Amino acid sequence: MHPQHVSDQFLWLAYLAGLPPIRLHDLRHGAASLMLAAGVEMKVVQETLAHTSSAFTADTYTSVYPQVATAAAEKTAALLFGDEDQAKPGKLISLRG
Repeated sequence: MHPQHVSDQFLWLAYLAGLPPIRLHDLRHGAASLMLAAGVEMKVVQETLAHTSSAFTADTYTSVYPQVATAAAEKTAALLFGDEDQAKPGKLISLRG
């Protein structure tokens, strides 16, 4: 099958389902962003997408979900302060002691 035919069929199916216009390739971006937001390791996402480096994957996708950066900061704080409660999302911590 020609790639454009597959894309056209996907667009038509999305239209019939009442979805907004979306490219088939956008599903790839959505899946990668959701995997990262769910805490999947960068290397796993990189290999899933067949990117040549995890740096490219990180540069492309980590800015999409601010929650990814927030979760990383919370996990780091929990490691530094040895308090597992601080790893809970949305919990404010004091760095002053």
